[in-house]
Amino acid sequence: MSSDRPDLIVVGAGVIGIACAHYLSAAGLRVTVIDQGKLASGCSYANCGYVCPSHVLPMTEPGAIGMAIKSLFNPRAPFRVKPRLSPALWNWMWQFARRCTHRKMIDAGHHLKAILDSSMAEYRRLIAAESLDCEWKQTGLLYVLRTAKGMRAFAESDHLLTEEFGVSAKRIEGDALPAFDPALRPGLAGAFHYEEDASVRPDLLNASWVGRLRARGVEFVENCRVTGVRKSDGRIVGLDTTCGPLSADQYVFAAGAWSPKLAGELECRIPIEQGKGYSVTMSRPDPCPRVPMLFPEHRVAVSPFDTGYRLGSMMEFAGYDESIPPQRIQQLRDSAEPYLMSAAPDGPAQTWYGWRPMTWDSLPIIGRVPALSNALLATGHNMLGLSLATGTGRLIAEMATGAATHIDAGAYSVARFGG
Repeated sequence: MSSDRPDLIVVGAGVIGIACAHYLSAAGLRVTVIDQGKLASGCSYANCGYVCPSHVLPMTEPGAIGMAIKSLFNPRAPFRVKPRLSPALWNWMWQFARRCTHRKMIDAGHHLKAILDSSMAEYRRLIAAESLDCEWKQTGLLYVLRTAKGMRAFAESDHLLTEEFGVSAKRIEGDALPAFDPALRPGLAGAFHYEEDASVRPDLLNASWVGRLRARGVEFVENCRVTGVRKSDGRIVGLDTTCGPLSADQYVFAAGAWSPKLAGELECRIPIEQGKGYSVTMSRPDPCPRVPMLFPEHRVAVSPFDTGYRLGSMMEFAGYDESIPPQRIQQLRDSAEPYLMSAAPDGPAQTWYGWRPMTWDSLPIIGRVPALSNALLATGHNMLGLSLATGTGRLIAEMATGAATHIDAGAYSVARFGG
């Protein structure tokens, strides 16, 4: 670790922490990033890699709480709340349920759209300027429906996206799907193609991005866990870590699903629950999908990479559970089978889980910590951490340097959760 004192320390080296480091460094600050584990090894590692402005609608949609209640009695539910004695979880669920109305869904959607659009614009600039080796593709995202009922339901959602947010898809009828992508089985009902979405291979993005930042003087320190926060007169004066004491002028906490463990030290509420997801990465099937896909009726995502192929999905509220049940991985394979000519090729496969940092209103937490004038939070990105990383990084840099923010960030403030 360098002996030079940085201007700013970022706690957390997932894609959000990396993005914050990029924009802070670009603003002329000396930045050190620390992580309790390996760089980008958590939820940022083997997700499906979507950069998706089409994901405007929050999880707090009418009917979501009904699915959560039913899931208590169905271990195979793709959206599942695992029964456990946790007052924090049940308070989170109560607050979530209160927001599952049409009006609140639309309101949250507008706040999400602002940062989704910002992030997409920033990604396009970043990829062009940095020439990151990350399999960046602008082939869109295809939502494939198996049944006529599914097509009708999704058509309503697409109409809502168009009318409320100006986000539109190209509709593809079932008989045209095999020509659009030969990897799809005949007989499917149809699909909606959101052509403005993009994708990356997340592990390559993170590795390439960190390499660029290191070359510019950003320091990354792995296996460095915060054990205490030293404070005086409403400011942080230093961090106690497993690597020794560290200090800077400002601090950004981008700890993802681990953020609630810092709430006491930061003297604020961080009501995040861990939304566990899974993926399995294999060799490319033949035929391999041409574009990234989602199967909403089975809640499975497909990511075709240049050198691999990934199935991912699930949303389990199970706390800090580190297990990878074989039946969940098999469920991913089985759920993709009705849609694809070759859903799960034989051979070696890499299984993975990640904890998504879920807020009860589906909005990220970005901004100053009320009780500590030199601390900022960048967390709570739900299922959209990769999609929102660049917009978040730019906002954090603007806040850290005292510049006006390029979008209104009031809705993302931690102050919305009260004392």
